[in-house]
Amino acid sequence: MKKFFNNPSDYVKDMCEGIEYAFGGQLRFADREKRVLLRASHAPKGKVGIVTAGGSGHLPVFLGYVGAGMLDGCTIGNIFASPSAQKMEETIRACDFGAGVLCLYGNYGGDRMNFEMACESVGFDGIETRQVLVRDDIFSSPQETAEKRRGVAGMVFAFKVAGAAADQMLPLASVAAAAEKALRNMRSIGVALSPCILPEVGKPSFIIADDEMEIGMGIHGEPGIQTCKILSAEETIQTLLEKINEELCLGEGDEVAVMLNGLGATPMEELLILYRSAFKWLMSRGIKPFMPHIGEFATSMEMAGASLTVMKLDEELKTYLRAPACTPFYTNVNK
Repeated sequence: MKKFFNNPSDYVKDMCEGIEYAFGGQLRFADREKRVLLRASHAPKGKVGIVTAGGSGHLPVFLGYVGAGMLDGCTIGNIFASPSAQKMEETIRACDFGAGVLCLYGNYGGDRMNFEMACESVGFDGIETRQVLVRDDIFSSPQETAEKRRGVAGMVFAFKVAGAAADQMLPLASVAAAAEKALRNMRSIGVALSPCILPEVGKPSFIIADDEMEIGMGIHGEPGIQTCKILSAEETIQTLLEKINEELCLGEGDEVAVMLNGLGATPMEELLILYRSAFKWLMSRGIKPFMPHIGEFATSMEMAGASLTVMKLDEELKTYLRAPACTPFYTNVNK
């Protein structure tokens, strides 16, 4: 294990302090333990609050998207571990601006359980909440049991859409509906080339041969559906897009948002090579990419690999994607 840290048990604490020192003008912690991260700026009264939560080890997800036009707060857990219900409750309360709070997060057992408890608790005090779960990873469960699918990088598009809807001062039900619409039209797939190492474990989370790749690998090292010899960029993208299109049924004239996401150790050059193949595949079928997202949006420590997210668009979703947003890890100034 070769990593920059002090004490493994202080990994998340030290990271949170670094976030605070680097982005203190945009963000603030609401608690001494530095597990409840909020926007530094005050949201207008009557705006729907949007919160998320999840384990560390995935930057920029989750805390990297707290800011104008996206999330109002994030509860931070240990590496690959859900934060507590108590801290989620604190986050919800801090992000209630009088119009209710949308809890928008990935479909993982610990997060579901703790958000349920947190929402029930704040409900006793009259704070209205809605929960929308991100389930975009199509290889984590068949379409017949899509409710079991994991949430991965596609949640960034959901954060963006929900944040833009909330900035329009729409009511809670409408903001939740916008997020759900984005998720209905979105699918993601990941490909891993190497494992990651958790600081407190000190060894790889799984083993993959030097000449192999795993298709469908989850962001915590959950097993994929196929291990095979490393494919070319074009073959990889063709495999992923064909799987995604089995469910999205894209055709000539459609517009899509495409995210090519690095998992932590994949160079930008390689992500652009992958996007080149995706662009050619889509354009050859009369499908137009809109506002491509290429870079690291949801990682898994230092795992090498990438994920592909495709969201089918209409004018409403395009408007939400165009809307301004500014967080430490995401800036959009398109009008």
